Amino acid sequence: MTEQQTAAASGPPTPGPSASVPASVSTSVSRPLAPAAPRGPRLHYAWIIAAVCLLVLVGAAGFRSTPALLMEPLNTEFGWSHGIISAAVSLNMLLNGLTAPFAAALMDRFGIRRVAAVALLLMSVGSGATVFMTQSWEMVLCWGVLVGVGSGSMALAFTATVTGRWFLARRGLVTGVLTAASAAGNLVFLPVLAWLISDYGWRSASITVGLCALAVVPIVLLLMREQPADLGLLPYGATEQDVPAAAPASAAGGKGLRALRVLRGAAGTRPFWLLAGSFAICGATTNGLVGTHFIPAAGDHGMVETTAAGLLALVGVFDVVGTIFSGWLTDRLDSRKLLGVYYLLRGASLLFLPALFARTVHPSMVIFIIFYGLDWVATVPPTIALCREWFGEDAPIVFGWVFCGHQVGAAVVALGAGLVRDQLGSYDAAWYGAGALCVIAASCALLLRAKPPAKDLPVRVATATA
Repeated sequence: MTEQQTAAASGPPTPGPSASVPASVSTSVSRPLAPAAPRGPRLHYAWIIAAVCLLVLVGAAGFRSTPALLMEPLNTEFGWSHGIISAAVSLNMLLNGLTAPFAAALMDRFGIRRVAAVALLLMSVGSGATVFMTQSWEMVLCWGVLVGVGSGSMALAFTATVTGRWFLARRGLVTGVLTAASAAGNLVFLPVLAWLISDYGWRSASITVGLCALAVVPIVLLLMREQPADLGLLPYGATEQDVPAAAPASAAGGKGLRALRVLRGAAGTRPFWLLAGSFAICGATTNGLVGTHFIPAAGDHGMVETTAAGLLALVGVFDVVGTIFSGWLTDRLDSRKLLGVYYLLRGASLLFLPALFARTVHPSMVIFIIFYGLDWVATVPPTIALCREWFGEDAPIVFGWVFCGHQVGAAVVALGAGLVRDQLGSYDAAWYGAGALCVIAASCALLLRAKPPAKDLPVRVATATA
């Protein structure tokens, strides 16, 4: 081997201590520089979208808190009965449920940003206009129609649409956090609104929730974006191959028609009616009864409204814990049995509630609040799991209709409990009736078979025609 070949084989000579080689040259020879990696944003814009959604949902939650606090002040000032006031709340819940299955089509047609902004404006106008009302029909129009349609446009579809478009990884986590935002909204608003009503009158509460909704509108218009592609991004956690599945595009009219076709197919099955029936009772015994009438019922026993509002806010705290734990259990246990246990425990707690009301808060009432709060929407994860088990790819749409049943049940009992209070002078019969309804709901859950045979599944709606 020649000297040149030996030198080539051994590589470039290493400079000794006396060699005068610039540091930059030495570095470039001994450690070649790798190509610079493309630098992206530290925070994916999907998290900003999620934060905006959280603000929207928390702001909108104030509207669910207010009717229970307005019951007694409106009765005192205008002489309106509990039944008349409950009719406005009932219509609100009914429109909320009927609007929800079609909200996704509205968002596809007009965009998430526009629909959310208009919905917030509707709720703000509806709440703000109540300060000028003098007739009960104005209450029905403002709180029932305007606030009901506005809240229904964002209720279920808002979270589902946003997480479906912007997240692939962490989608379940973000969905859970946004779902819990409603409970957080109750926690934030109830004590504050109760204090405002106590010190400044009920109009101050209506103006406050209206302004809160209005304040979120500029944030939505400035920061909300329709698709990650609008910013040249992929959904969080997605690759190029995942994009069609993560953010499908479809015609709004097709989605609206598909919602009706899926309903027609699902309505021909027994599981749909068992799920819708049990979830209707869920709505009746939560939003419809406790959410609307707990505070006036406590007032009938001499409890201060701010104290009762604090107890109901505490329900929201334990609701978050209970829902997360229920999701964990749903992954490990039979969803039918979970639902059966949840409804039986809820029914038992409601049967005891009339005996727990008093002028002051006793430990027994605190125990009820903790127990009932853990069970408040613990029914949601197993209900969604059963929809998925029975209806497969149509499960989100089917759950939208099951949720509609939830709101119909809430609307019926919100009105019915008010009429019971007017006729009998107390809510006791409503609490006992709700306890009996929970036994029926538990029976509906347990009547579902664990594994649906293929012949019992509804015919799938062809997505190609949607």
